[in-house]
Amino acid sequence: MKPLHFVGSSREDLREIPESARETAGHQLFKVQQGKEPDDWKPIPTVGAGVQEIRVWDESGTYRVLYVAKFEKAVYVLHVFEKRSQKTAKGDVQLAKGRYTDLLKWRKEEHL
Repeated sequence: MKPLHFVGSSREDLREIPESARETAGHQLFKVQQGKEPDDWKPIPTVGAGVQEIRVWDESGTYRVLYVAKFEKAVYVLHVFEKRSQKTAKGDVQLAKGRYTDLLKWRKEEHL
């Protein structure tokens, strides 16, 4: 099973969403760690190659977990946020892109 690595404030962001949504997101991330597909997901190529989005629908709101699982050693959680409109906010996309770029740079420096 691949370990989870949180990029930036994604761990804290996950902790801040309501408990029921957090439990659902955690269960779906566990499936990803096991090499399985989450129940409700889609690719997000605008953020980066291999970036996917777990969609969490909860009575308290709609939440997204952006992650990358294409690397052999770990699943990297890039961003966790509440989705408030049909289209993902530009700021959320830009933040995830920046974290993805930082992740790739770090992996290159560490020879991973």
